[in-house]
Amino acid sequence: MQEIRDTVKEVVYAVMPITAVVFILQFSILWLPMDVFLQFLIGVAFVSIGLILFLLGVHIGLLPVGEMIGSTLPKTQKLGLILFFGFLLGFVVTVAEPDVRVLALQVDQVSGGEISRNILVYSVALGVGIFVLLAMLRIIFNINITYLLMGGYGVVFLLASFTPASFIPISFDAGGVTTGPMTVPFILALGVGVASVIRGKTSSSDSFGLVALASIGPIIAVLILGVIYG
Repeated sequence: MQEIRDTVKEVVYAVMPITAVVFILQFSILWLPMDVFLQFLIGVAFVSIGLILFLLGVHIGLLPVGEMIGSTLPKTQKLGLILFFGFLLGFVVTVAEPDVRVLALQVDQVSGGEISRNILVYSVALGVGIFVLLAMLRIIFNINITYLLMGGYGVVFLLASFTPASFIPISFDAGGVTTGPMTVPFILALGVGVASVIRGKTSSSDSFGLVALASIGPIIAVLILGVIYG
């Protein structure tokens, strides 16, 4: 019960500022039609209810399951299995990410269907999956994250020089949308679980940095799409 109350407070604190700003603008500058303003209020109510239910689902289901999967996989002592499921989980959780689908829909509309939603969604998911796999390797072999970040962004800037200019902002937006409410909790929980078993660490910097790495994958994936379509 306490968790529900905390979640409700968290959502209220998150939604109230934007609601207050719109209220002030409505009755001082904008004066939107009342039916539009009522739609906004109804939308705020739906968003609040949805966020409450979503966050409860994350705390009750996603985080514990992600951590349990992450702590169970290393016990198999099979590197290939750990990497495969790291890639697979990164891929499927990105496909389910609502932010990615919003971006894909916008790109599909702007490009007139030339870049379809499915191509963009699966390309971004593939990029995330590959870099989650690299993140698993980083935890297992204790690789310095600085080298992976430098190498990843080196590839990004190299590809950007061969990609049409219109794809570059889309690629960085793709990296941003993967840090959404679905992907981040699960990937972080997975990393915490793996790091808690590898070298017996229950709380370590090794379990973090996965999101930073995962966000590079979509950038590279979209830039490669730009090279292909360009």
